Amino acid sequence: MERRQMTQEVEIEFKSMLTKDEYEALLDAYQLADQVKWQANDYFDTPTFELRNHGAALRIREKKTGLVLTLKQPHDVGLLETHAPLTDEAAENLFKYGIVHDEQMKEALASFNLTGPLEHLGRLETKRAEIETAEGLLVLDESNYLEIRDYEIEFEVTDETAGRIAFERLLAKHGIPLRPAKNKIVRFMEEKMSRSEG
Repeated sequence: MERRQMTQEVEIEFKSMLTKDEYEALLDAYQLADQVKWQANDYFDTPTFELRNHGAALRIREKKTGLVLTLKQPHDVGLLETHAPLTDEAAENLFKYGIVHDEQMKEALASFNLTGPLEHLGRLETKRAEIETAEGLLVLDESNYLEIRDYEIEFEVTDETAGRIAFERLLAKHGIPLRPAKNKIVRFMEEKMSRSEG
């Protein structure tokens, strides 16, 4: 059987929160209304949020095409993402017992010296539309989590400086103010933690 390889990439992206109207206007402007695809992110951390405290995040992303386990961690520029394909059985072991089977992913997690077990924190579902532009990948997301619905634009680039200029130009073209957006997992975690404190 062919072994599916773990991959790593550095993610450089710019983000801004959108209103529902802005989101729908951009879907219309880029003719993406019929390109929207569903995906779900299930987030994991230890009971004391050790990964989050290191600025890292672990998720399973479920798409129509299958499951991928991703570890995001800080990098000199952007975020370093480590991806490993996941079988249904391996996913179930992570959900139920906090066990990661992929050896390279275990190595990547070992650098955090986690003292507690991994546990499932919850799910964020996204309706995503994306289009490749000359300057970068434009992504429009509608996310649902913990009874919250929000909208955002992401712009993934290979060059940070040129990408920032292109992103700001794109927002200005559509009359959208820049509203700094935290990563989805950060928004999810902050909401989760505020509820557990409340």
